[in-house]
Amino acid sequence: MAQVKVYYDKEGNTLTVWFDDPQEEYICEETGDEVILMKSKSGRVIGFEKLNYSLSKAEPLNVAFETLAI
Repeated sequence: MAQVKVYYDKEGNTLTVWFDDPQEEYICEETGDEVILMKSKSGRVIGFEKLNYSLSKAEPLNVAFETLAI
């Protein structure tokens, strides 16, 4: 079963989400929307980081996932 890892850094104001093993990161690409895509050697997106992301103390971090059969 695949795991998704979500990290929120309140000091750095970043939200990082990994769809695959972070050790597989080969290159990063900035999208221009304060989002950085982490890619494997084959060019597959294995995670992303949202810059300047912050939560208020009262706001929970909710994560929802949708899967597609390929």
